[in-house]
Amino acid sequence: MEEARHDSARQAALDYHEFPKPGKLEIRPTKPMANGRDLSRAYSPGVAEACLEIKAEPATASRYTARGNLVAVVTNGTAVLGLGNIGALASKPVMEGKAVLFKKFANIDCFDIEVNESDPEKLADIVCALEPTFGAINLEDIKAPDCFIVERLCRERMGIPVFHDDQHGTAIVVGAAATNALHVAGKRFEDIKIVSTGGGAAGIACLDMLLKLGAKRENVWLCDLAGLVHEGREEQMTPQKAGYAQGTAPATLDEVIEGADLFLGLSGPGVLTPEMVKKMAPRPIVFALANPTPEILPDEVRGVAPDAIIATGRSDFPNQVNNVLCFPFIFRGALDVGATTINDEMELACVSGIAALARATTSAEAAAAYRGEKLSFGADYLIPKPFDPRLIGVVALAVAKAAMETGVATRPIADLDAYKQKLDGSVFRSALIMRPVFEAARGATRKIIFSEGEDERVLRCANAMLEEMTDSPILIGRPEVIERRCERAGLPIRPGRDFEIINPEHDPRYRDYWGTYHQLMERRGVTPDIARAVVRTNTTAIAAIAVHRGDADSMICGTFGQYLWHLNYVSQLLARDGLSPHGALSLMIQEDGPLFIADTHVNAVPTPEQIATTICGAARHARRFGLVPKVALCSHSNFGNLETDSGARMRAAMEILDAKGVDFAYEGEMSADNALDPELRARVFPNSRLDGPANILVFAYTDAASTARNMLKLRAGGLEVGPILMGMGNKAHIVTPSISARGLLNMSAIAGTPVSHYG
Repeated sequence: MEEARHDSARQAALDYHEFPKPGKLEIRPTKPMANGRDLSRAYSPGVAEACLEIKAEPATASRYTARGNLVAVVTNGTAVLGLGNIGALASKPVMEGKAVLFKKFANIDCFDIEVNESDPEKLADIVCALEPTFGAINLEDIKAPDCFIVERLCRERMGIPVFHDDQHGTAIVVGAAATNALHVAGKRFEDIKIVSTGGGAAGIACLDMLLKLGAKRENVWLCDLAGLVHEGREEQMTPQKAGYAQGTAPATLDEVIEGADLFLGLSGPGVLTPEMVKKMAPRPIVFALANPTPEILPDEVRGVAPDAIIATGRSDFPNQVNNVLCFPFIFRGALDVGATTINDEMELACVSGIAALARATTSAEAAAAYRGEKLSFGADYLIPKPFDPRLIGVVALAVAKAAMETGVATRPIADLDAYKQKLDGSVFRSALIMRPVFEAARGATRKIIFSEGEDERVLRCANAMLEEMTDSPILIGRPEVIERRCERAGLPIRPGRDFEIINPEHDPRYRDYWGTYHQLMERRGVTPDIARAVVRTNTTAIAAIAVHRGDADSMICGTFGQYLWHLNYVSQLLARDGLSPHGALSLMIQEDGPLFIADTHVNAVPTPEQIATTICGAARHARRFGLVPKVALCSHSNFGNLETDSGARMRAAMEILDAKGVDFAYEGEMSADNALDPELRARVFPNSRLDGPANILVFAYTDAASTARNMLKLRAGGLEVGPILMGMGNKAHIVTPSISARGLLNMSAIAGTPVSHYG
């Protein structure tokens, strides 16, 4: 079973990298290239003007080229995390992944550069020669001590930031975690004894950072595979380790751990034992950061020191020390002010910003993302979570400010408040907007039933749910068909073993189910014979009955067939106790941000009351994704200039919203271009109550909403999440036949969120 799961996960990872096109990155133009005029500006002769400006004043390269927002991730593949010296070519997927994180977390463009050069001085020569191309360099996965040499030479010779993330990124996050751990423990840097294992790049950088924060050199004890680093030792020594030599005699970790306040592990599994933890000072701080298996597991620490403060490198334990808390944002701040280097003050500002963010009140977005976890400052919450949307605004601002104060900023920012607002506004312009939904779903265990359980997309979704989520899939279908299709698709899951099934041809609950259906529908002309036939053949009805009876928490249907056909059975069986389908909402994730479209399916020609209800529901959902709702009531008419049916209904819906006194921004009626273009809207209607582009478009006809949804999906490259069925208390969602397995997984995350958190 485990072997099958491993093979499936391996193939899924390979498929992820290969399809629909190889790799994780591509290059796209940012300027139009539609005619000869565009060509003459982009290339000859117009390009010469930009070249001459840069020749006369090199600093203008950030105005006329992409250099000011372009980072190189450079490696020779000699120390790839968890893989070792695999070489430059084999390291390329990792570097592409780092580039994706730069783009997704901080909107920084990135080229990955893998170099076949093991000589550190020659590698430094190559990197330095790249300076005209890039605004900053991120050195990555270069073995120690070579990485120290490469970074030193590049920093000495280059006029742009050079940052070895394995060293300084780890050190910054460790520094923030240690700052807050000492705060919780009531201790001070200058007083504590530190014992560290691992003398590699990250370990040395972390110790350097702790000294900058106030720890005393004489209180630091460094151990490696050869034991204590001491004066006169020759085995496995480097100049960097020698800087932390302690005493003149050999010793073991077990001998030096006595009375330690902080254990810092960047070595390997099982290095620290519970017996060693017993020897540490009261309220010990244990940072066991080896991945994937830490130096000691948290439960082992707590077994001998219940009040210990613990951090690891893993996401399944509190206090994950993750470089993504740092590197996208320190580069963002450095690039935005045109910093010539990343100095100690900028790194310390990053430490301070991350630490302070954990001590501050948790944001609503972070709380939604990590629902079920305690996110109030304390022993189990020393540093923010990676998907806390406040990180970019706090950390990048602190870094930019420090760069300006220390004189390394070539493009100082005049209005830092406006800069922070811009940073905060950039957070949700990517598919990462779905992350809070997945995290909220992981905080609960719900049963999600799929009415079309034999569909391969559903099977792949179920497999992904079992790998990524805590929810339990239930599939409706014939077990032999499901098993055969799992085998054909190479999926390790099997019915009855990994997930529950309901077999419409033979299930012990059949009598109870048709009896329930008849009871609910007997006054709508449904006889016992009809009820039996429906529950034998209609999988949508079976799923709805399962939810009604409490055998499942939410249903997903619609991978084939017409939306309204499915909606009929959902409404018949689940629209009770105040629930009714208000509208269908589609989230379109685009490069320039998310956009909600409603009502795409439910009310063909909605009344003003239905429009107002749809708008309120859409606004609640937007907040669930961490967005501030900005609703546009869309029509061919613009602010009363046409007497159309849609315009009249939208104006009436506006009056209903006005009377309700809702707490979100809305405006209408208006065309979609006015909704999305604030400058155009200002010319047409200067007194609009809407600020900036709308992020929710509500249409007067499902035809219009559905057309907009399909155009954005198929022609504008939008990724759809939905349709989300509003008004049904998260008991049912109806997808469309074009949905992919990934789309079904997104919907399962939405269905997997407890209704109390749903909105």
